[in-house]
Amino acid sequence: MKLSDLPVELLAARPHLFSPALVFVPRADMARMREIIAAVEEVVALKLGADGTAPSASGVFMGYDFHLTPEGPKLIEINTNAGGGLLAALQAERDDVLEDYLEMFRAECAPRELNMVAIVDEAPEQQYLYPELVGFRRLFEAHGIRAVICAPDELMICHGGLWYSDGVTETRIDLVYNRLTDFTLDMPAAVALRLAWLHEDTVVTPNPRLHALYADKKNLVALTDPAQLAAWGVAEGTRRILLNGIPRTEAVTVAHAEDFWRRRRGLFFKPACGFGSRGAYRGDKVTKRVFAEILADDYVAQAYAPPSTVKVEVAGQMTELKADIRNYVYRGRVQLVAARLYQGQTTNFRTPGGGFAKVVEA
Repeated sequence: MKLSDLPVELLAARPHLFSPALVFVPRADMARMREIIAAVEEVVALKLGADGTAPSASGVFMGYDFHLTPEGPKLIEINTNAGGGLLAALQAERDDVLEDYLEMFRAECAPRELNMVAIVDEAPEQQYLYPELVGFRRLFEAHGIRAVICAPDELMICHGGLWYSDGVTETRIDLVYNRLTDFTLDMPAAVALRLAWLHEDTVVTPNPRLHALYADKKNLVALTDPAQLAAWGVAEGTRRILLNGIPRTEAVTVAHAEDFWRRRRGLFFKPACGFGSRGAYRGDKVTKRVFAEILADDYVAQAYAPPSTVKVEVAGQMTELKADIRNYVYRGRVQLVAARLYQGQTTNFRTPGGGFAKVVEA
């Protein structure tokens, strides 16, 4: 499958989806990112065991996002439904990664055979990454797996499972590739999906459990708290990797409002359960009004780790863009590393010369 196999009109409507730039990442930084990811996975596994729950947890397209700083890579965020994995693999012409993705979905469905996939998002055709959803459908179908792109309210519980109806025929779903940003599946439209997940009638990946374990940003508070890590029995070497590799993250509280305001220029404020940079603010840009809104909501404050930059030619002139480095991970193993280039304070896919960019290990 090639990037040219995606509908031309969809890509044309998104001119800043891909960047022509190459992002060179030092081999040592690539290794360090893998080390930090492994440390996080170790803590999650340890905590699962301590809670008496299943010893492992998996979900497709775990996204570990890094900024490359002079002090080394810094993990700024973990996402459980990280978009762009297919697009980045197509951009990099990585057929091996596409095969890996297919095996990942089959592994999620095991021991049942994967015959039918529902790719679910709210109003799918209106999503900026809709071309990727189309790409997934084509990838599945090219390998003998039926697939449908649908909204959550097009699914129903009946006959002991989760089903999709196109108005003519009804088809039982083996696996839902969940692209919803309703991470807890609490909205009314997702009731069938939530019931299917709770009753284990259908594989839903990623799911609310994965989000709670990894992507809630309050997890970063614990992962950068030496006392908490020690209390969990995290090995000293692992603690050192986490504390060096993740910017210190704190829960924002009204009781410490004055302290956070005083230190705001060195902080980045993020909603604990936010996504896609929505509601995120660099501290040096925060006004008194915005700060009051942050205090009234559920926010964390992370020590600001400035991103690295890449020079890109735009309209005949060299322009400096910021770079986020995303590791797509499955069961602790990095499948692909890609960059997202942008201007402004967060990734936006609106920057000329920006978008997904190929990463080259230097």
